Amino acid sequence: MAVTPMALRLPTIVIVGRPNVGKSTLFNRIAGRRIAVVDDAPGITRDRLYAEAAHKGLEFRVVDTGGILFSDEDPLVEQIRVQADAAMAEADVIIFLADAKEGLHTADWELADHLRGIGIPIIVAINKADSEHRDSDVHEFAALGLGEVHAVSAIHDRGVDHILDLALEGSKTRKRKDKEPEEELRLAIVGRPNVGKSSILNAFSGGERAIVSDIPGTTRDAIDTAVNYKGKNVRLIDTAGIRRRGKYQGSVEYYMVLRAHKALQRAECALLM
Repeated sequence: MAVTPMALRLPTIVIVGRPNVGKSTLFNRIAGRRIAVVDDAPGITRDRLYAEAAHKGLEFRVVDTGGILFSDEDPLVEQIRVQADAAMAEADVIIFLADAKEGLHTADWELADHLRGIGIPIIVAINKADSEHRDSDVHEFAALGLGEVHAVSAIHDRGVDHILDLALEGSKTRKRKDKEPEEELRLAIVGRPNVGKSSILNAFSGGERAIVSDIPGTTRDAIDTAVNYKGKNVRLIDTAGIRRRGKYQGSVEYYMVLRAHKALQRAECALLM
């Protein structure tokens, strides 16, 4: 099957950081709607998650990624790093997110070293600076050597407009392929947990687009992948596994299933596995 990725049409802003610094909260804030599952437990986001958004009349694409760790050799953690690297390869601008409350962390240093010299504008945003008295907590992050640091609070919408201004200004320095939006077929891939939905998505898209694991529930959000098949644009939507209502285990799975149902609502057809 000859399937090729669609050309990028919009500036792409990718959010990266270690686990549980608020990347998905910032992603939802920028997108203007709750797309990513948010929970206090680290590791909720695993695949990369895309949304289109606008700021001051400028349209762009924002990408959420899983928490990046370099000192953990767990295969799932390794796949999260691979997915994050794939997202950054598409980026015009990277937002490096850290946590003002927890302070500078070893994982922040490791990620900063990974990003150093990447050749893409990096905006260093320190999240959870919920009020002005926390602004002084962000200064230590200047030691990362990635440039000026900016205090933000994704949950309270503090400083988010400012970093978007910087990100969109930075995106102007990157060359990309511009293309008018075209009609597309929206195909949702649905089924119980661990039946191979992400594997078939990767087969369709011709790459490791989604994390694949024997662990049920690896996919937590509805993940869009745009491909072109025989000249036709197709948006593949990988969804979290759906079990019977009485089988849900906790709030995280409840929101995973809710995302899958919403994905079905915006799809034109579904592939049941």
